[in-house]
Amino acid sequence: MTDDLLGPTWLAAYAPTLWSMAAIAGLLLVQLLLADVVGILRKHTPGMPVEGGHANVLFRLSRAYANTNETLAAFGLLAVLGVLVGATPAWLNGLCLVYLAGRVGHMGCYYLGWGVLRSVAFGVSLLGLFGLLVVVLGALVAVG
Repeated sequence: MTDDLLGPTWLAAYAPTLWSMAAIAGLLLVQLLLADVVGILRKHTPGMPVEGGHANVLFRLSRAYANTNETLAAFGLLAVLGVLVGATPAWLNGLCLVYLAGRVGHMGCYYLGWGVLRSVAFGVSLLGLFGLLVVVLGALVAVG
């Protein structure tokens, strides 16, 4: 097996999945930094709950970060497992991109205070996760 920039050539079929994983890591880092910078500017005591509800931008930044963090483990496990068991690349790649689009939309809508659209974006990311679960389970069944 020859190697290329993505490692073994079989891994190239999963390039969108790998890029999605990198993008989610970047998204999480951006969310963390924004929440931290705004927290510092607002003189928020680290480790203390952010109060004020959705009218407070720091609350929205913190919740967007926390919500991404809450779904990250499921996404990471399903994406990695999908690649390892040889899930159909088109499905795995597409569903990872659905999850990514949902997370980006969720973050943007949360930051802007768009509650209904935020919920729709969360639903899109959740649909991506459930789709990943189905694809991964299907691949596991096929493996035996």
